[in-house]
Amino acid sequence: MPRDGQTIACEWFSAAELAALALPGLPTTKRGITDLAERQDWQRPAWEGTHWRQRAGRGGGVEYHLAVLPMVARAKLAFAEHQAAQEPAHAAAEGLWDWYARQPSTKKAKAEARLKALDAVETLVRAGERRVQAMQMIAAEQKIALSSLYEWAKLTHGLAREDWLPALAPRHAGGRESADLPEEAWEMLKGDFLRPERPNFTACYRRLQRVAATEGWTIPAERTLHRRMMAIPEHQRVLLRDGVDALRRMFPAQQRDRGVFHALEAVNADGHTWDVFVRWPDGTIGRPHMVAFQDLYSGKILSFRVDVALSWHAVRLAFGDMVESFGIPRLCWLDNGREFAAKRITGGQKTRYRFKVKDEEPEGLMTTMGVEVHWTTPYHGQAKPIERAFRDLAQDAAKHPAFAGAYTGNSPTAKPDNYGKAAVPLDEFLRVISEEIAEHNARAGRRSPICAGRSFDETFAASYAVSPIQRASAEQRRLWLLAAEAVRPRAQDGAIHLYGNRYWAEFLHAQRGSQVVARFDPDALAEPLHIYAADGRYLGAAECLEAAGFNSVSAAQDQARRWKQYLRATRQGAEALNRMSIAEVARKLPQIEAAEPPEARVVQPIFAGNTALKALPREEREEESDRVMDALRAQPLRNFRIVEEEDE
Repeated sequence: MPRDGQTIACEWFSAAELAALALPGLPTTKRGITDLAERQDWQRPAWEGTHWRQRAGRGGGVEYHLAVLPMVARAKLAFAEHQAAQEPAHAAAEGLWDWYARQPSTKKAKAEARLKALDAVETLVRAGERRVQAMQMIAAEQKIALSSLYEWAKLTHGLAREDWLPALAPRHAGGRESADLPEEAWEMLKGDFLRPERPNFTACYRRLQRVAATEGWTIPAERTLHRRMMAIPEHQRVLLRDGVDALRRMFPAQQRDRGVFHALEAVNADGHTWDVFVRWPDGTIGRPHMVAFQDLYSGKILSFRVDVALSWHAVRLAFGDMVESFGIPRLCWLDNGREFAAKRITGGQKTRYRFKVKDEEPEGLMTTMGVEVHWTTPYHGQAKPIERAFRDLAQDAAKHPAFAGAYTGNSPTAKPDNYGKAAVPLDEFLRVISEEIAEHNARAGRRSPICAGRSFDETFAASYAVSPIQRASAEQRRLWLLAAEAVRPRAQDGAIHLYGNRYWAEFLHAQRGSQVVARFDPDALAEPLHIYAADGRYLGAAECLEAAGFNSVSAAQDQARRWKQYLRATRQGAEALNRMSIAEVARKLPQIEAAEPPEARVVQPIFAGNTALKALPREEREEESDRVMDALRAQPLRNFRIVEEEDE
């Protein structure tokens, strides 16, 4: 039988049910159970009603009490019943722990104090003290109401000791969150408060009061409704009142491990407008714009260029400085600005999406050099690590003592009192910015996992020394120094007209009318153009033909000299083609002998009116006439009548 007064939910079993339970010490068939009952006399008359009884219900038969079963069978049955009873309790305990984890620390502290009191009671009971006296002793010692101690014990009834803590936590939920409020009034308050204009809650509550007076609503106090409004999840309130960008700032940025790269393997670039007034060489004053390239592995700024505006020209020069000083990167993350998406920089990149990619457009600088370009999300500074460097420089370099009076502030509402008092000369600005960027790279104590206390310079140098670096060749230097333009040489003379200048070379004759790619330095248009065929082959350099004055003698002499040189070179080339003289060609021709004249079969008659015959002298005419007549008489022809010419 179960010990300690424990009862089993089912105490009576039929022979078939006992066989199905497969208890130890019992047969596993109905026939076997019946035979065992007969041998052990389970149905003795004195045990009727206590050990066996007639089965009620359909089918009849006999039922046996578990008291007749062997001890091992009763123990197995009791254990199975206990396990079945513990499963719901265990499931309930899991729910208790989930609820307990979401409670504040004040409730958890109270639960721990209650658990200590009940543990003290259990300690006394195990020591032999009666439970009633143990409860009284602990209540008096810890100054707890005895009734409270009994209530706590009830909370743990049926639970395992390890699940007592969440069951003892207070269950009161505090005061009411808010008084009753009509649903329509609540929806009106939410619609008024949760909108992009971000109205003050007090103003929304006053408008609700005016409507409530006309609708007959009873509304709670302002503080009550404000607490209810603040109970709405913050991210939902931020989205409705502040917009998607504010919600994005609440979303944790992706932490990308830049340790997968080595020095110069991957770079990123962006433009920055300085909050400093600069005086340009032509006397104009404005805020300069900078394009900078940063190494993603170390964070070092590798190169920068300053210009009056962000343009592909500044991007080209900054990229060229980086390639010249360090080498060619394999990957590059760019902002989607027009200066980076220009065809001269990224032309031919399939991922370029600001402009359409045309089949006939020349490949851009990065495309030609094999740099794989990735585009960052527009207006998303977290996607470009160089933005962090720009923020540091805006605090340090833009407010440099040398720029006193020239600092503009970072917004129209943050102008300093000395706004517009000075402007820094361009040379001075470039000197200070170069020094500040060098200090930015050399500053020790960087806390990124890759730097680990080192400077950007030290981190870059350590990786650069052991990394495979692709250096630029002479051909590649010509590419990054030059812009690319698709042009067509003139059909007449092969000259190329570009930006008001004319360029020509002898090899352009073969390219007349077809498209070629001209690479040039926009800052030096008087320098030769480097011409490439449509398939990328380098053809040569075309000199600039400068327009001369109408009465310039020296220019005319130079032109005549170039013409003579061109004529001489062409003549030498032509002479080199003719290795056999015309006399040798004539001698090679075979002599042709004249053929024998064929015998005439038809003789044209001479008529009196033949002017050719009349033109001869009389004697010759008579001889010729006689000869013809003799021939005609010898071979008379039909349908011909001989007319004798009369003497004149």
